[in-house]
Amino acid sequence: MENSTITNEELQAKVKNLETQLKKQEKMASLGMLSAGIAHELQNPLNFVINFSKISIQLIADLQDAIDNLRVSISAEEASDIKEMMGDIHENMNKIIENGNRATSIIRGILLSSRGKEDEFIPTDISMLVHEYVWLSYHAMRANYKNFNIAVQENYEKELPKADVVPQDFSRAVLNIVNNACYAVWKRIQGTHDTGYKPSVAINLCQKGDNLVLSIRDNGIGMSEEVKNKIYDNFFTTKPVGQGTGLGMGIVKQIIVDKHKGKIEVESVEGDHTIFILTFPFKTQK
Repeated sequence: MENSTITNEELQAKVKNLETQLKKQEKMASLGMLSAGIAHELQNPLNFVINFSKISIQLIADLQDAIDNLRVSISAEEASDIKEMMGDIHENMNKIIENGNRATSIIRGILLSSRGKEDEFIPTDISMLVHEYVWLSYHAMRANYKNFNIAVQENYEKELPKADVVPQDFSRAVLNIVNNACYAVWKRIQGTHDTGYKPSVAINLCQKGDNLVLSIRDNGIGMSEEVKNKIYDNFFTTKPVGQGTGLGMGIVKQIIVDKHKGKIEVESVEGDHTIFILTFPFKTQK
């Protein structure tokens, strides 16, 4: 009869293999949320481009009609109308440029996060990267949760120097924390009857000495001490089955602490708020 006893080494190997597979699944789940956010957010600026382009075409046609109806001279009233229409065209074209640039910025941020080699540190505009992934998370929530709508408050210190990060990893850390913040606020929205409650997520990025400090604050359901002590444990999650792998915050810790030589602080009051503070150097000692 064949011996079916599993050695301790074999058991550890099986557990390690399972963890690897689950981490891959978590990454794919994040990519799924990311894709939904990308599609949703790109639609907004593109709608501006299309709608204002159509309006501008009609305004140009109206302007042409006005010019065609002119006789010997232009009255003061007609001149005023033409000037107003031209002003509208100018304003619309500026909006087209603004939202076209917005779409380009989103795509640039995604490419920056995806094209880098694994573990390659690249000088990165952290303000731009954080901004893009905050809004991708927000729009992913809007795409996945009906009537999701919160205030997002951003405060980025101006003219911050670029920081050496692994963009595709750092963006995942931001995405995971903001996803959790949005979910915490969403859960409080579902469970509160307080009409005065104003759901929000606040982002603050600033320089302190040789470090960057990124704080992400939500006024959601908060965490108990028990939950706070377990958030970095693999497979621990407070989300329903199928909505969380329990690996997200463990990955955040691995990215910020192990890879980028930073630290994570968390403050939370159950039923009131949670703040994550990420502190990491501009120049990571690799």
